[in-house]
Parts: sequence; structure tokens; C-alpha cells
Amino acid sequence: MSLSDNRHLNILVTGANGFVGSALVERLKAEQKFSVRAAVRRLAGLGRPQGADWIETGDLAALADWSTALQGIDAVVHLAARVHVMQDTAADPLAEFRKANVEGSLNLARQALEAGVKRFIFISSIKVNGEATAPGRPYRADDTPVPEDAYGISKREAEDGLRELCLNSTMEFVIIRPPLVYGPGVKGNFFSMMRWLDKGIPLPLASIQNRRSLVAVDNLVDLILACIDHPGAANQTFLASDGEDLSTPELLSKTAAALGKRARLLPVPPGVLNFAARCLGKTAAIQKLCGSLQVDIGKTRERLAWQPPVGVDQALRRAAQYYLETRK
Repeated sequence: MSLSDNRHLNILVTGANGFVGSALVERLKAEQKFSVRAAVRRLAGLGRPQGADWIETGDLAALADWSTALQGIDAVVHLAARVHVMQDTAADPLAEFRKANVEGSLNLARQALEAGVKRFIFISSIKVNGEATAPGRPYRADDTPVPEDAYGISKREAEDGLRELCLNSTMEFVIIRPPLVYGPGVKGNFFSMMRWLDKGIPLPLASIQNRRSLVAVDNLVDLILACIDHPGAANQTFLASDGEDLSTPELLSKTAAALGKRARLLPVPPGVLNFAARCLGKTAAIQKLCGSLQVDIGKTRERLAWQPPVGVDQALRRAAQYYLETRK
């Protein structure tokens, strides 16, 4: 019996208390066809909403025991990971990423196969494709991966291991590579951007002419749901986005409008910004603001008959509203 034939599915979500994980658990709870087991590293101090079976699994490690979490599970959505950080303090970042993202993930996948799980959905990263795209040449799902940093390399190695594990087995895999994910409760650079705009800080970014793909958390969650039991998702790799690429000035202006503000953008030439970034050791940060990173979700649309359900403006309003309600 294929996964899509089941009327009711038991889903294990790892990293269930994270930004994407918490949104996914809420969405799964709202769907009558799913029962949710929410796996987290530690339960202590965690406010656990009703409607899901919460379970503590410890660290994502090569020797972790997932037998209890996997009992009776039809599909796994694996979100838990050692996440990318701009300033990694580990002595050997790649080794640390491999411990969790490769060894830990493949340990879970092997135990899932042994437990009879039918589908394993691995949330990877667009960093597997690379760090930047040339004008008019977006990344595609079937491009040869060229990861540049330790995080992207670890995600690619996990993908490769998962494909090999599932080859000629009873468990299907699905790989999803999202770019930057934003929405209510987002942290990191996107949160910092909203804070700058809310405070009216002038930003020297009016002259940037780039294109970047983003994905709203609601759109990513909707895609994950589609991949849980869609026959066309089996053993495939998909890219995710909102389907509407923005320049950095457009993103700043739209986000400011969602906050009820006006973006104060100054026309500083990109060459000046790049020079200043090199002097300050901030080249990577400026690349994210000035460079392009586009993804083509044509395969995702066609193979799954899927469209992003939430538009960029609506998604930015939701993120902004949450920020305004919770800012300190």
C-alpha cells in the first residue's frame, strides 16, 4: 500500500519547536488526516500546545535512539539541524555540522527505514546549490550542487546519504531546499531588518539592483504538506520560494510599508558598499544584501500541481504584525 492510499497518517516532525517546525505542527494539527508526534531535543521549559504527542529525543547525533519516536509513524519531516550562523566559533565548523546534519540525520533515516516509515522528507537548504546566481540564471532543482560553506556541504552530504539509503528500499525520500524563510516570529537577519526599518535607520541600499528569492513560512509549510503524500513527490528534490523575486530595495520598501513606515534608503554605489565591507570584514553580509540568489520552482509547480498560497505582501504583513505586537 502506498502512502497516498492511507486515509490517516501519523507524522513525526523533528525540530518541532523551531520557527518552521512550530508552524508545521500547528498546520498538521488543523488537518484531520494527520496525527502529529512532535520531537524536540529537550521538553523542560517548553510550552507544549495541545493536539500533538510531544517527545524528547536528545541531541541529533549518530548514536541517538529514535525507536520510541518512530513507533507507528508513516512519514518523517526532518527539520532538526545544526543551523547556519554568520559567525561560527567552532574550531572545525564542518566537523560540527557533519555530526548533526549528516551523521545524526542519516542515523534517524536508517532507523526510520527499519521502523517501516514510508516517506522521509528532508528539509535541506538552497545553500546546497550555492551562494549566488547570475542574472537570468536561477537555481534549479536538478542543477549540479556547488555548496560553498560548511553548512551547505553538510546538507549536501546528508542529501546524498539519504538518496543512497532509500535506493531500492521501501522508504521514499523527498528533499526540499528553501532559501531564506520569513514570517511571524522570524529571527536573525530578517528580524534585524524589521527593527532597522521600524526605528527609521537610514540604509545605504537604494542603488542595489539584484533579485532574491524568499519563502514565507506559510508557503513552505504548505509545500511540506503537499510532499507528505503526493505520489509525484516520491524520490524527488524540490526548490521552494514565494514565486516572486524581489530586489533588496523592494524588499525593504514592502517590509517598511507592512510596518506602517517608510524605508529611508540612500543611493550609495554598490562598489562603495563592497569596498567598505571588505575593509570591515563584512563581505558575506554585504553579498546577501547586494547579490542575487534566485530559484526556479517550475519543477515544484508542475510535478506537484502546487502554487504558493500566500502572496509576498500578505506574508510580509503577517510578519510585520507579529513583530509590532511582540516588540520590546
